[in-house]
Amino acid sequence: MGQEYSHTKTTIPLINDHFLFCPRWRRKVLVGQVESRFKELVSEICAQNDWLILAMEVMPDHVHLFLHCLPTDSPSRIMATIKGITSRRLRQEFPHLRQLPCLWTRFFFVSTTGNISSDTICRCVEAQKKRG
Repeated sequence: MGQEYSHTKTTIPLINDHFLFCPRWRRKVLVGQVESRFKELVSEICAQNDWLILAMEVMPDHVHLFLHCLPTDSPSRIMATIKGITSRRLRQEFPHLRQLPCLWTRFFFVSTTGNISSDTICRCVEAQKKRG
């Protein structure tokens, strides 16, 4: 069996989710200080929600995020939380992002680790920067 979380009296298995999401129209806005601040915000959000970041790679036009979370946390709620908070805060802090009608697309890709190991996904996410 995989890793377990014993936050309460019961033991609950943890889930590993690999998320991929993009800024609207795949604009290359996640660079420089925006990228740094985005990573800080995601780390804060994940810590507040007991989601453990296994790997995170931010490219100018997309994000790979590999999280360790409870099965009670739905992927759509996780994405809504991360996208909602980061969009609001980044647009408040960086005036050039306010020109965009919205920061994120409504869509995202999520894959729960099953047939491939968590180590394999971590290596793939970390290899993103090296590819281009």
